[in-house]
Amino acid sequence: MLRTARHGWIEVVSGVMFSGKSEELIRRVRRALIAGRKVQLFKSHLDDRYGGQFRISSHDGREIDAEPVSNSVQVAEKVDPETQVVAIDEAQFLDDGICEVVDALADAGMRIIVAGTDMDFRGEPFGPMGLLLARAERIDKLSAICVVCGDPATKNQRLIDGKPAPAEGPTIQVGGAESYEARCRRCHEVPQRDRAQREMVLRRGEGWEGV
Repeated sequence: MLRTARHGWIEVVSGVMFSGKSEELIRRVRRALIAGRKVQLFKSHLDDRYGGQFRISSHDGREIDAEPVSNSVQVAEKVDPETQVVAIDEAQFLDDGICEVVDALADAGMRIIVAGTDMDFRGEPFGPMGLLLARAERIDKLSAICVVCGDPATKNQRLIDGKPAPAEGPTIQVGGAESYEARCRRCHEVPQRDRAQREMVLRRGEGWEGV
């Protein structure tokens, strides 16, 4: 049974790929460890880039040991009642049940740090991240630099053979710089989706003209 405490909360670090989310999570965890807190780290088992399944690794080479999990139930089962800080990386790959789990842990007095990509390559909410952002006491949304124009990047550009991936591709496709770029709203491309949106706008325009 989880202990009851007066102070627990949820922090979410979100944003585009290559924006430093994992780096920020690692920074907060290391500060908690220096402060003498009992910390447990989890990450989605789907992310085996860089340091492998048993490490949280940032694009700049920083890393820290973490336990891989497949779903929210495993997180709930693995948290020690004496833990003070729970950190979860790549939360976008987990199921929506993670929202209830982190809520319960925060209610029990734990500090929860969640990091994840908030939008998929189409620009749609990614997994449970929208729900987590709604429940968090603290939110930090990070941006990267658009590789095309240099403006702040808030979109994930998926690439196939160097070209923008079509909208009907799978939502989850783990990859790094070979498969993704950070781009701004103007430079972000999702071919079929963009064409469908243009057609919808044209249809609406025709409707307005007939009113």
